[in-house]
Amino acid sequence: MSQWIQGQVEDITWWTQKLFTLKVRAAVKPFKAGQFTKLALQVGDKRIARAYSFVNAPHNPVHEFYVIEVEDGLLSPPLASLLPGDNVWIEQNPSGYFTLDEVPDSEQLWMLSTGTAIGPFLSMLRDEQLWQHYQQIVLVHGVRHNIDLSYQALLLELQQQKANFSYIPVVSREQPKVGVAGRITKVLNDGELEEYCGLICTPEKSQFMICGNPQMVKDTTLLLQERGFLRNRRAAPGHITVEQYW
Repeated sequence: MSQWIQGQVEDITWWTQKLFTLKVRAAVKPFKAGQFTKLALQVGDKRIARAYSFVNAPHNPVHEFYVIEVEDGLLSPPLASLLPGDNVWIEQNPSGYFTLDEVPDSEQLWMLSTGTAIGPFLSMLRDEQLWQHYQQIVLVHGVRHNIDLSYQALLLELQQQKANFSYIPVVSREQPKVGVAGRITKVLNDGELEEYCGLICTPEKSQFMICGNPQMVKDTTLLLQERGFLRNRRAAPGHITVEQYW
């Protein structure tokens, strides 16, 4: 049963004309990196709610959500119009199983994301638990244009601080300023991702977490399965953990 509480907007950061980060202070119950909650606003006589992943680390009391403003969306345009000090409803109980404790320990962890689905991975990267379980961590972020690569300061800082961290932007509709050109499925299939960071992924030493739109998740999973990787299930641990993200 939903338990809604009031949160207060602390800040809004605009990355592009459509992409923004909403920071909300609220007494949400403890969550694990990778989980999500729901935000809601009263629009007319209805309360409109949507699920958003936490982007902040679990220890941070200011909760952060990475949002794309959808032109005819019911909730994202009203969220985009909020100002510091405004109130927003937030579901107090976190949800979801796209978390590190669902993934077997391994030598390598590959995080594959598109668009705002990078959000759960940003939360994990800010959580010390991540760095204790894997020798090599690779974050892959697929976007259409270079301008869509948000959170650059955080990711560049992590690259400088963590010798075992690789960040690979994948840009599909223009020449990338950094990273590789194409779609994640293409650069994964032709080995360009592995070449870029100097790693080779195998079922014996690699885990994949995939977060993106349903078609991306499906296509990437099929590519990995063709290479011998298996879906990770509690009853039968494998190598691929997925979250569909709209």
